[in-house]
Amino acid sequence: MGQFRLVSKARLVITAVLVEGRSQSQVARDYGVSQGWISRLIARYTVEGEAAFEPRSRRPHTSPTRLPQTTIDLIIELRRTLASKGLDNGPHTIAWHLEHHHRLIVSAASISRHLHAAGLVEPSPHKRPKTSYIRFAAEQPNQRWQADFTHWRLPDRTHVEILCWLDDHSRYAISVTAHQRVTAAIVLTEFRKAVDHHGIPYSTLTDNGMVFTTRLAGGKGGRNAFEAELHRLGVHQINSTPNHPTTCGKVERFHQTLKRWLTNQPRAATLAALNTQLEAFTDEYNHHRPHRSLPHRATPATIYTSRPKADPATRLDTHNRVRTDRVDQAGTVTLRVNGRLHHIGIGRHHHRTRVLILAQDHHITVINAATGEVLRDFTLNPTRDYQPTGAPKGPKRKKPRP
Repeated sequence: MGQFRLVSKARLVITAVLVEGRSQSQVARDYGVSQGWISRLIARYTVEGEAAFEPRSRRPHTSPTRLPQTTIDLIIELRRTLASKGLDNGPHTIAWHLEHHHRLIVSAASISRHLHAAGLVEPSPHKRPKTSYIRFAAEQPNQRWQADFTHWRLPDRTHVEILCWLDDHSRYAISVTAHQRVTAAIVLTEFRKAVDHHGIPYSTLTDNGMVFTTRLAGGKGGRNAFEAELHRLGVHQINSTPNHPTTCGKVERFHQTLKRWLTNQPRAATLAALNTQLEAFTDEYNHHRPHRSLPHRATPATIYTSRPKADPATRLDTHNRVRTDRVDQAGTVTLRVNGRLHHIGIGRHHHRTRVLILAQDHHITVINAATGEVLRDFTLNPTRDYQPTGAPKGPKRKKPRP
């Protein structure tokens, strides 16, 4: 209706000026419009004729903030490539790949908008908000390993089982192997192989399957071979409460990621071929795939290797502290030890870098939260407020002569 009134007024104005010969200033007063608008309208009418009365698009001629078409095409290509491999292909994951592999910084909101525009997003039902979940995660690598097995079928419908060991802190896949059937002996064998490669964990978390524990075996008592090995190594064994699968939620979620990837691969015909696929998946998952639950969507390998590992001898009490901070403009971060605030020198060139600070008594390690690089590893001097970097000082600047 508004466009119709505007067109009608334009015709009246043109008629009043060009047919009736009234002045533009008089017509502007009579119709409540600006004289400049009348001048532009007459100029358009002179060039375009009747087309001058058609509504015009309000879209700006240029969009300086619009993504280049090459970037939009790359977003769509990444979406399809990741989906074809059975990997996560959401906006945040695409943003990670753009930054790390193509040196492009694009917000997840922009990526989501272009995916919607390309018709690549299917509406999904509303889910429970993530903030409503209570998450528990170990503070250090090897502080807790989760384990469970899942089921898979070969093309000839042969049923096999896949045993997975996952680091609770970093989501690093410690071991992923396929077997005709997972037994207590296999659990023990794969656990020992994992220990040989990654060290002894502080604790393990599993469900109450007989391959992991005999504690619910009708009061028969005794330990199975896996439990005996944990006892021998001093590893704390934790089992989930019966009928509470969310306790082992990380490894359960890992199974979903694994199966989605396997579904998008040529189905392995033999157990050996399946294990070869699992090796490829483990490498992709640990080293090349950003994880949505980790800081800065880092890879599990980055987080797993960036902190000291826990072991059965580790004292997991109050003096083991982990906190996050951001390097200030002076190149320092702060840490309170025994009630006293200390400033730790990192370097001005790390200004605004997010870091993890690991404190065990006076042993302090400062790590770049995004890359896993160790920025400082030292013993804190409790008598000094400022803990210098130890880097040589530059030459003093000479004062200008008056």
